[in-house]
Amino acid sequence: MNKIIYIFLISFSTILAQTAGNSGMAFLKLGFGARNISMGDVGTETSNDVSAFFYNPARLAGNNDNEIMIMHNSWVQGTRDEILGAKTSLWGLPVAIGADITTIGDIPVRTAATDNPDATFNANYFAGSISTGFNVYDSLAFGVTVKYLYEGIYSDEATGWGFDFGLNYTTPIEGLSAAFVIKNLGSMNVLKNEETKLPTEFKFGPAYKVKLLDKFAVTVAVELQKYTPTSDSHINFGAEVLYDNLIALRSGYQSNYISKGYAGGFGIIWGGFALDYAFQPFTYGLGDANIISLGFKF
Repeated sequence: MNKIIYIFLISFSTILAQTAGNSGMAFLKLGFGARNISMGDVGTETSNDVSAFFYNPARLAGNNDNEIMIMHNSWVQGTRDEILGAKTSLWGLPVAIGADITTIGDIPVRTAATDNPDATFNANYFAGSISTGFNVYDSLAFGVTVKYLYEGIYSDEATGWGFDFGLNYTTPIEGLSAAFVIKNLGSMNVLKNEETKLPTEFKFGPAYKVKLLDKFAVTVAVELQKYTPTSDSHINFGAEVLYDNLIALRSGYQSNYISKGYAGGFGIIWGGFALDYAFQPFTYGLGDANIISLGFKF
């Protein structure tokens, strides 16, 4: 029975990476904010709101807005991802907190090779985090995120801690920046017989934003992504066209994934309110992902 359960969860990880089984906690790879996801998940370089705590906490530096963002991700294989992020300033520093709840529903339990399962259950994951970022020099920012992690699979549970560290560099060229982050350093307690390895990853890349024809702003970004527990490496691309700080169209591509590649979406900004939508199709009959996020700055 346990073998069947873990085969299902490994297949979930396979959707997100080329090499399955070498790491777990795959929900940490899902992304936060429909804007970032529709742009090929290049938030390491382009996140410009509270979602930076998820991608690169260094990009929180210098952002003194109070913000709240919620996201609903209706994903494949009965996976649902709900994330809440909030940011304020304490002692002159931006501080962001996040809560990520992911559920994989209706996983079958079988004691024999039959058509109908004996029962079903849910796998539950949680990450609670706190982040901050600050300027080391005028053009270089550093950030850190600390995460409490939980996983519950059938009757087994485990907890652990994860850490993210990020840098963001504003170059002398107007509109050009570069970012680097290492995510998911840490460890989990033993789950049944062994501890789950975290999906540690490095991301690095530039982003460029330019204004065109007074009311248009175009942002493009590219990043190299490398998972250390596996042989996976990816190149991600993202672009956004923003008109009059009101309407945005976005598109992105992630290379070297088994079942996903292109993504797209749009955003509507009205004062401090933002509504973003992302659509991400999957191959092999896995369906599509529809992501909606709401943000408010005050």
